Amino acid sequence: MARYNGPKTKISRIFGEPILGNGKWLGKNSNPPGQHGATRKRKSLGEYALQLREKQKAKYTYGVLERQFRKTFEEASRRKGVTGENLIKLLEARLDNTVFRLGIAPSRPAARQLVSHKHVEVNGEVVNVPSFQLRPGDVISIKEGSKGRTSITSQVRGKNPKFSWLDWNEAELKGTFITYPERENVPENIKEQLIIELYSK
Repeated sequence: MARYNGPKTKISRIFGEPILGNGKWLGKNSNPPGQHGATRKRKSLGEYALQLREKQKAKYTYGVLERQFRKTFEEASRRKGVTGENLIKLLEARLDNTVFRLGIAPSRPAARQLVSHKHVEVNGEVVNVPSFQLRPGDVISIKEGSKGRTSITSQVRGKNPKFSWLDWNEAELKGTFITYPERENVPENIKEQLIIELYSK
């Protein structure tokens, strides 16, 4: 798959935000990447560049490729309600993202790997598709045969209480996707309206 496997800090420096990690190096070197760093004269971004940049930020944040992101947008536009909010809801309902939100994996790439390697079940059945769309009421759990692996269980840290659309049972290593989240509850700094404007051209 054509996924970005380069330095995470470089991507964070492009956007000026720790979108692919904790961003501990941003304070040390927050200049955009490039040969001349801060000394390079940079033009202010135009309307199209800002819209494209926001789409790229969303793609990097959720680890989605272009074609898949486009399909997700088209599905969001078909649904009732605000397209931008629907887009965020669909991205949040991805299985790999939910595994990350539940605290089963420390990052989205790690969650993607867990799902791909068949360590995760949805409603008691193994699902190895990271982009699998969850529905309200779906139960996500670590496969019974994988619960004995310390390499997996040692990474489990539990759900952040602010993610109210998810429920986590630490004793059973099981979580529930209760409902689609409201936009104001999703912490990602993504201006989805710019993405809508880009695809509306």
